Amino acid sequence: MDAPLEKIADPTLAKMGKNLKEAMKMLEDSQRRTEEENGKKLLSGDIPGPLQGRIQNIGEQGHIALLGHSLGAYISTLNKEKLRKLTTRILSDTTLWLCRIFRYENGCAYFHEEEREGLAKICRLAIHSRYEDFVVDGFNVLYNKKPVIYLSAAARPGLGQYLCNQLGLPFPCLSRVPCNTMFGSQHQMDVALLEKLIKDDIERGKLPLLLVANAGTAAVGHTDKIGRLKELCEQYGIWLHVEGVNLATLALGYVSSSVLAATKCDSMTLTPGPWLGLPAVPAVTLYKHDDPALTLVAGLTSNKPADKLRALPLWLSLQYLGLDGIVERIKHACQLSQRLQESLKKVNHIKILVEDELSSPVVVFRFFQELPGSDPVCKAVPAPNMAPSAVGRERHSCDALNRWLGEQLKQLVPASGLTVMDLEAEGVCVRFSPLMTAAVLGTQGEDVDQLVACIQSRLPVLTCTLQLREEFKQEVTGTAGLLHVDDPNWPGIGVVRYEHANDDKNSLKLDPEGEKIHTGLLKKLNELESDLTFKMGPEYKSMKSCIYIGMARDDIDVSELVETIAVTAREIEENSRLLENMTEVVRKGIQEAQVQLQKANEERLLEEGVLRQIPVVGSVLNWFSPVQPSQKGRTFNLTAGSLESTEHTYVYKVQDTGVTPPQTPSGTRTKQRLPGQKPFKRSLRGSDALSETSSVSHIEDLEKMEHLSGGLEQEALEANSPEQHPGAPTPHEADQTGAFQNRAQGPEDDCPQVEEPERLR
Repeated sequence: MDAPLEKIADPTLAKMGKNLKEAMKMLEDSQRRTEEENGKKLLSGDIPGPLQGRIQNIGEQGHIALLGHSLGAYISTLNKEKLRKLTTRILSDTTLWLCRIFRYENGCAYFHEEEREGLAKICRLAIHSRYEDFVVDGFNVLYNKKPVIYLSAAARPGLGQYLCNQLGLPFPCLSRVPCNTMFGSQHQMDVALLEKLIKDDIERGKLPLLLVANAGTAAVGHTDKIGRLKELCEQYGIWLHVEGVNLATLALGYVSSSVLAATKCDSMTLTPGPWLGLPAVPAVTLYKHDDPALTLVAGLTSNKPADKLRALPLWLSLQYLGLDGIVERIKHACQLSQRLQESLKKVNHIKILVEDELSSPVVVFRFFQELPGSDPVCKAVPAPNMAPSAVGRERHSCDALNRWLGEQLKQLVPASGLTVMDLEAEGVCVRFSPLMTAAVLGTQGEDVDQLVACIQSRLPVLTCTLQLREEFKQEVTGTAGLLHVDDPNWPGIGVVRYEHANDDKNSLKLDPEGEKIHTGLLKKLNELESDLTFKMGPEYKSMKSCIYIGMARDDIDVSELVETIAVTAREIEENSRLLENMTEVVRKGIQEAQVQLQKANEERLLEEGVLRQIPVVGSVLNWFSPVQPSQKGRTFNLTAGSLESTEHTYVYKVQDTGVTPPQTPSGTRTKQRLPGQKPFKRSLRGSDALSETSSVSHIEDLEKMEHLSGGLEQEALEANSPEQHPGAPTPHEADQTGAFQNRAQGPEDDCPQVEEPERLR
């Protein structure tokens, strides 16, 4: 940086270079120091106050760019003559350097803060060039022969609307050119269809004005056939403007032919700030035009020194980095994208969308899986025999999985600068564009390797979840009381809703009773400490509540999962119904007890007679002929919900048990797990993953426990059979009892096998 400044003959530039060297020395000599009061370490360049420690680490080149803004304010105080010479020199040097670096010969430069502003100025220049009387007659000239601006269907969103607003043109002046559908990339402009549109517009009396081509689309980084488009524009007199991230590769030694053709266009827009990691650096529009008067009218040139000083931050940054530094940063970003692309080719179930463009610094990929005996899942083009509803459901389902994958990768590898986007044809994809992020985030090759490792670690979760979805749907459909909710935007196994007794199946409105049941169900499921994640939804509370089951991180027993959900929800419903009806049952029981006690009191008065109720006469009569008192009361059975007499309790001195309470509902089967096995995991029986020493013993113990528990249950059923006398066991029962006693009296080694079934029961 010092050598170019020392060679400057202008004394003002030499003085500015001296001051710049002093400023750089202050930046390089900044060191950490310890505060005397609290001992905290701070950078000497830190800003005190709330911004301290929150400024992004922008590096020395970033400080140079920021210094350019302060230096521009200082230069603006010079006298007019020195200011004019200095600003003209800065503008001409920066323009010359950019044209040489990006191979754009004999070009002019316009520096602007808004990235789309340069294209709007170019459109004004094209209008003034094609309409000679536009300065005099204004928009009356455009009314007689309307201009047409052609944009690709893959252009940046909102670009056409911005141009119309800036130019004051109606929206019919925009012509959207579709992309290829049969041959070539689906993100490249269809040249044949463009030529047909141009001919149709000419026949209608319109004037084809300008074409915006892409050297790296905003979404996937595809490059249009710029060479063919240039020939078409020369044939019909159309201005060709090129923009895109792939224009940065013009600074490299090897450039693809499609991008190299952009050097012959009429104008191009560059964004060196993101490419080189320079903050607050303006964008640049390079153009070729011979009439200075028209460029001045269009606003591409200005006589104000303040407008020329916009190039000062970029002028300082380019001198600091040098040609080698600029090429090295762009080359490093391209190497990162190629490294990721080569690594993803070796990963199964990952599809790369820019595989045919080896020179593109943008990598776009997505997850897909091919199930046995079926068409590949998550493909962009649906099968012809699939119904539209099925295609849409599969598309949304795969989009949810790819969106989950992208968010996971962004959290695990933040230095990668990934972006999750939704493409019209392919669906949700993940984009890696190091040219726009690597210089700022400091992305290295190790970050790319970590990204690939994270993708490989998440693939088993995605494949397992996708395989279990259909099984989960079938299990829920075949289980009474459960309803499968089809929510393709959920990336987990599925969504289920429990239908209680009072559930209105035809209504989707909020159900307070169902929400209460699902809240308790969610709490019970989370208490199981399984590998699955559960949440309650949907987010829109105007609909019924559901249970959302997350991604499957291992081989899950779906039947056990569904059975647990059904049994738990049924228990919660019955317990909730019992508690809700308890108050009403008790109130009615008390009223009925009062009526019966009053009736019993009246019957007692009739039995004793009227004379016994007189105070003196009744005492004498009771002394001669005492009455045997009968203690009668009422007891309320909460389980049965009925009133019962207490006479049996006073006569036999034993409290009656009443009606036997109903059994708690349970599953149709009880799964016995191995020690340390989490809920909803498939049994390891028959798996090759078990060792020969440990697996056999665990399986044999499990079979013994199941056999023994089955024998004990059979004994209990036969003992309680009404056809047999309790005191007369059958010979089979005697054999079973003797065998059980022999095992119980056996060695101590057999005791755990007897105690374990008892604990399980």
